Amino acid sequence: MALKKTQLLDITSVTGIATVGIFTAGVTATAAGTASTTYIKNVIMHNTGLGTARVSLYLNPDTNPVSVAVTANRFLRVDIAPNETTFFESTYPIVMTGTDSLSVEITAPDAGGTGIGSAVNFIVNGDTDV
Repeated sequence: MALKKTQLLDITSVTGIATVGIFTAGVTATAAGTASTTYIKNVIMHNTGLGTARVSLYLNPDTNPVSVAVTANRFLRVDIAPNETTFFESTYPIVMTGTDSLSVEITAPDAGGTGIGSAVNFIVNGDTDV
């Protein structure tokens, strides 16, 4: 087994107020193939919508992509203004095994938008064990 650095996920766009599973270890195919162990190094998020969007990231253990946001699994919540880009980068990679999944949630911020016209692009980078 060797680690391969790769873009784990092509640009994935989530529109409107939604919760979407975007990556599942052992299921989602990457440029390096489908790996049972995945290491997420960073997530790039860009708001292409007209208003501010509140974006949350969730790590769901042993779950195929889910459309329900469980607060106990949330590790990031940030408001992103229109045409702004933000990064999440962990000092140590997030290890995903089996069917652990990464989900994203777009909601309305406290101020500056309703979230309805939101469109946020996500890129997930890291390593796979192939």
